[in-house]
Amino acid sequence: MISKQDERLISVLRSNARASISELARLLDMSRTTVQSRLQKLEQSGVIQGYKIDFGQDYLGNLVSAHVSIKVKQKLTAKTNIALKQLSHISALYAISGEYDMIAIVEAQSLEQLSQLLDEIGNLDGVERTNSAVILETKFQR
Repeated sequence: MISKQDERLISVLRSNARASISELARLLDMSRTTVQSRLQKLEQSGVIQGYKIDFGQDYLGNLVSAHVSIKVKQKLTAKTNIALKQLSHISALYAISGEYDMIAIVEAQSLEQLSQLLDEIGNLDGVERTNSAVILETKFQR
């Protein structure tokens, strides 16, 4: 369980993971030592595993994104997961229920690059078939 103060700290970090300890302390009305201690505990306990980059809307607006449903040969699932993780244009991979086994979120610089990436995914050892849906517009994202 995490405390209410930890929840507040996490909330601030979600909006700006690059905030300094001093800024976090000021925003949360805590001492720098308290913030630093709480961050260290959250990291050591695995609640926070790292910090990531959040791209700006100008950059994201120029990307072509797609949801790619992937059907995998059962015995090759682990091998296929490793191969998919190596593709830097896949920003997320989810195991799902239903006809397909996984959904990958793919981001490319152009339709041509997306087409190449879809071919690359489809040709991976263990992939039986794929089904893609290009994202036309993001209405909101949290």
